[in-house]
Amino acid sequence: MLRQYKKIKQEHTDAILLFRLGDFYEMFLEDAEVASEVLEIVLTSREAGQRGRIPMCGIPFHAASGYISRLIEKGFKVAICEQTEDPKKAKGLVKREVVRVITPGTLIDDQLLEEKSNNYLMALAVSDDSYGLAVADLSTGDFCVTQIPADPSLILDELSHWQPKEILVPEDQVTELAWIKQRFSIMFTLRSIRDFRWLNAQELLITHFQVSSLEGFGCHHLKAAIGAAGAILEYFYETQKSQLQHLLSLRTYYLGDFMHLDQFTRRNLELVQTLRENKVQGSLLWVLDRTVTAAGGRLLRKWIEQPLRLQEEIEDRLEKVEMFYQHHQVREETRSLLRRTCDLQRLLAKLACGTINPRDLLALRGTLSLLPALREELIREEMGAVAELVEEINPLTGLERLLSTALREEAPVIITEGNIFCEGYHQELDALIIATREGKDWIAGLEQKERERTGIKSLKVGYNQVFGYYLEVTKANQSLVPEDYIRKQTLANAERFITPELKEYEELILGAEEKRSALEYELFLELRQRVLSDLPTMKGIAEILALLDVYAGLAEVAVQNHYLRPEINQDKKILIKEGRHPVVEKVLPPAGFVPNDTLLEEKNHRLQIITGPNMAGKSTYMRQVALIVLMAQIGSFVPASFAQIGLVDRIFTRVGAADNLAGGQSTFMVEMSELANILHHATADSLLILDEIGRGTSTFDGLSIAWAVLEYLWNPHKIGARTLFATHYHELTVLAKQLEGVENLNVAVAKEGKQIVFLRKIIPGGTDQSYGIEVARLAGIPEEVLSRASEVLLELEEKGLKERSQKVAAHQGSLRQLPLFCSDEHNLYGELLNLNLEEVTPLEALKLLFQWQNRVKKKKA
Repeated sequence: MLRQYKKIKQEHTDAILLFRLGDFYEMFLEDAEVASEVLEIVLTSREAGQRGRIPMCGIPFHAASGYISRLIEKGFKVAICEQTEDPKKAKGLVKREVVRVITPGTLIDDQLLEEKSNNYLMALAVSDDSYGLAVADLSTGDFCVTQIPADPSLILDELSHWQPKEILVPEDQVTELAWIKQRFSIMFTLRSIRDFRWLNAQELLITHFQVSSLEGFGCHHLKAAIGAAGAILEYFYETQKSQLQHLLSLRTYYLGDFMHLDQFTRRNLELVQTLRENKVQGSLLWVLDRTVTAAGGRLLRKWIEQPLRLQEEIEDRLEKVEMFYQHHQVREETRSLLRRTCDLQRLLAKLACGTINPRDLLALRGTLSLLPALREELIREEMGAVAELVEEINPLTGLERLLSTALREEAPVIITEGNIFCEGYHQELDALIIATREGKDWIAGLEQKERERTGIKSLKVGYNQVFGYYLEVTKANQSLVPEDYIRKQTLANAERFITPELKEYEELILGAEEKRSALEYELFLELRQRVLSDLPTMKGIAEILALLDVYAGLAEVAVQNHYLRPEINQDKKILIKEGRHPVVEKVLPPAGFVPNDTLLEEKNHRLQIITGPNMAGKSTYMRQVALIVLMAQIGSFVPASFAQIGLVDRIFTRVGAADNLAGGQSTFMVEMSELANILHHATADSLLILDEIGRGTSTFDGLSIAWAVLEYLWNPHKIGARTLFATHYHELTVLAKQLEGVENLNVAVAKEGKQIVFLRKIIPGGTDQSYGIEVARLAGIPEEVLSRASEVLLELEEKGLKERSQKVAAHQGSLRQLPLFCSDEHNLYGELLNLNLEEVTPLEALKLLFQWQNRVKKKKA
C-alpha cells in the first residue's frame, strides 16, 4: 500500500495527498507532518517494514471539507485520492487514483466558497507589447479574456478588479512577473510554456467549444490572450479530471467597454469593502445589495466593479429596474420565488465536474418547480422588457417531472449509501426494496415472537457491523436460553446469540441492501447523465434568475431609500439636485444627511475648487458625486431628487494617503504616484475627485504643485476633465477669475463664539477660513496650545502669502504652454529631447536656437 501511495504522490509533489483508506483520508511522511501542524490533528505513525515507522495522520472523509478549506486558506493544494473499486471485490490491493486536485483557483464545493463572491483563476502572459490575460471561475462557468498594453498600472488595475485567488504564469516569465507576487498575496502557479503557446491553446479551445475557429468569440486575433485562456483550460482539465461542460463560452472584453476604475479609485470609493477594515458593511455594495440569491449577489458585485459606458446598455438596465420599481406586488412575489431557488450556477458546475449529489438534484428539482410560477408572475404586458427576458426561460417541465418521480425527499448526500430513489422508479430496484423491507419486518416481529417463545421479557434484537443481527439476553435469564440459540459474544451483563433462521434473513437483507446500493449508484450515474444533457438550457436559466434578482433588488433599494431614475446623456453635463451620499446617509439618523446640488459641464462649470474646514463635508460631497455617477452607469437609481448624468469613461480619485513602507514610499510619494497616474490617463470624458493635493510636502511646494495641476487639468488642450478639487490652499481660489470654467465653492460653517457648527451645505464662492484651530478645539486640544496657535496664525497671515499668490496669478502668461511640476528650463529640455533632428533643416534648427536663447535671456532678466 505504501508503494502505491508513493507512486501517486510522485505525480502530485506540489499538493497534500489525501489518500482514501476506508472511512478516512490518510496522509503520510512529510504531508502528515505538515498537515498535522496546520490542521492541529494528532500525528501518529505506522509500521513500514525496513523503514521502521513513518509519520501519518488522518481525517474522516465525511468531514473532509472543513479540513480541506483550512489547507487551501493556508496556501496548499490538495489532491484527493479515492478508492476506485469496491474493497470487497478487489483482488489484492484496492485500486486508487487522484480524482481531483483542489487549489485556491479551482474551488467548486459550497463549503469552500463565499456565497456572494466569485472565485477567480487568472492566467497571465507577456508578449512583446502587451499582456494576455484570461480569467475564469470554475464554480460558475464564467470565462473571459482580454489583451492590454504592457503597462504595469493596467495590470494592477485588472488584478484589483478581479481579485484572483491563483495566477498561472509561464515558467519562463516568472522573473518578469515577480513584481506582481510581491504586491499581492496570491498563489503563483508555474505552468509549462507549451500551455501558453498560441497554436496549442487555440487548438484546445476550438476542441473544447466544438467550433471551427475562435472568430465567433471575438478573440481570434489576440494571441497572448488565447494563450492565457488555453493555459486555464488545460489546468482545469488536469485538476478536475472531467469534461467541464459548463464552460460553454469565452467572453472577450476590452478596457474601453466599461468605465475604467483604477486600484486607487476602487479603494477610495469603498465600492465593495471599506478602506480601513476591508469589510462589506459600510461599502457601496452593502447599501445596494438587496439580492436574495447568491448568483444575484455575485452579479451585482460585478456590475459595481464594471460600470457600463454605452448609453443603450445602461438605459436597458434602468428600464428593467423601473418595471420592478413601479410594480410593488410583482416585485415582492418575484423576490419571494427567487429566495426559494438554489445556487443554480454552482450546482451546474458540480454537475459538470461529477461531484453533484442526490441532495443537489433535489435542490435543482425545487428550483425548476418554481419556474412556471415565475413566468406567470412576470410575463405580463406592463412588465415590458422584463417579460421579454422571462419568456426566454424554458421551464424544463419534463426534467422536473423526472426528478420528482425519481428522488426520495430524504435522499442522502453520499451516492453509495442507497436510499436515493422512490419506489416505482425502477422495477429491479423495487424488488430489492421489497425484499429488504420484508426481511426487516420479519426481524422486527422476531423480538416479540422470541420473547413469547422463551419467556425472556427483556430479550432484544440488535445489529452491529461486526456480528450483524443478534439476540441479546441478560445473564439473569441465561437459564431460559433455548438450545437452538448459538452464542456469538459475551458481554459483562449479557450474552448475544444467533439462530440459523436469523442468519438466513440477515443474509437476505444484507444481500438485498448491497445489491440495492450498487444498483442505485448505477441509476444515479444514469440520472446525472440525463440531467447533464439539459445543462446549456439550465445555464441560461441561471443567468436570467440572477438578472431578475439584481433588477428587483435595485428596485427594492430605490423604494426603501427614496432613489430616482437618472437621465443618461452623451454630453459632458452632470446635474444633480439634492444629491446624497448613499452610504453616509444610511449610517446617520433619519433626515440627518444634508443633500447638495452639483453642476459640472464642459464650459462654465468644468472645474470646481472647494474650500472649507476639515470635517465640514468636502470629501463626503466629492465622493457622493462620484458614487452617484457610478450608480447611474451600473443601471441603478440614485440618491437625488433629480439627476442628469453625462457619461464618463473613468473616475479618478486622489483622496487621502498613507505611507507604503514596504515599497519604500513616503506619504507624499504615494500621493504623487497616484496623481501621476491620473495626469497620464485622464481624458476630457473623465470625472476627477482630488482632495488636498500637495499637502504632504512644504507649504510652498504643495501650493505650487496644486496650482500647476489645476491649470493642467483645466486646460482643454491637455485634459479638460470635469473635476472637483478640494483644498486648504485658499490662494488657489484666484484661479476662478483667471480661467474660464473654474468656479469656487465652499462648505458653509456657522461660528458661535469660539465654536463652529458644520452646516454640510456646499455654497458658491471661496473662503479663506480653514477653521483649523476651531476643529482642533473640537478634538480636545488643550486651550494653551490653541491660544499659541492663534498667535502664530496672525503672524503668518501678516506675511502676505495670499498677496504673493495673487501676483503669480496675474503673471501667468499664455495658457497655451502651461508649466507642470517644472521650470521653463525643464520645458526647453523636453523640447530638445523630443526634437526629431532628421526632419529639421539647418535653417529651422537655427531659428529654434534663437528662440530658445531669447527665452533663457528673458528668464534671467
